[in-house]
Amino acid sequence: MGKGRLEAFSDGVIAILITIMVFNLKAPQMHTWDGLMAMMPGTLTYVLSFVYLAIYWNNHHHLLQLTQRVNGGVLWANLHLLFWLSLIPVATAWMHESEFVDLPVAIYGVVLFCCSVAWWILQSTLVAQDGAQSRLREAVGIDIKGKASMMAYLFGTLVAFASPWFAIAVYSVLAVVWLVPDQRFERAVVEAQRAEVAQQQGNVGQRSSEEL
Repeated sequence: MGKGRLEAFSDGVIAILITIMVFNLKAPQMHTWDGLMAMMPGTLTYVLSFVYLAIYWNNHHHLLQLTQRVNGGVLWANLHLLFWLSLIPVATAWMHESEFVDLPVAIYGVVLFCCSVAWWILQSTLVAQDGAQSRLREAVGIDIKGKASMMAYLFGTLVAFASPWFAIAVYSVLAVVWLVPDQRFERAVVEAQRAEVAQQQGNVGQRSSEEL
């Protein structure tokens, strides 16, 4: 089956999740600089979670650019990813409202860890569908960055019980790391586009020769 419906549904879910997080932001109760500063922790927490959702949306787009069709396994793997992403607004609100105590910060890490595992499952399912010689498999490689990130989320979750702010620092650093565009998929997409153009030009040349 085609991938268009899966992409459209995923885009819609992520857009709704961002909207939910915006609604959780409250305007300052005081019309002063003190009032503005009082809402900064919640705003920064929103920014962190927004960045994570944006990263998943961006990488999801690049991942699907390298595949032309999806099967039932891919659909379920994608829904599994969306399930964990849907918990980010809840974990974000709880972490802020608790004023960043250990358990909510750890749960936020658990959600990020599970999102990364769900991403790995989706990616692996797509690779298995396309085959070992596919451009997607070549682009993914051994995925050191993804596997290392999973371990880092787990580390942040555990360290949250000793130092919540250190755990938040770990989550923030990982967000910055993933903000850097993933050149593996960028290069693979460009190569696929060039190959498609070359094939089209070859087909046009073949038809012209046959007409002559």
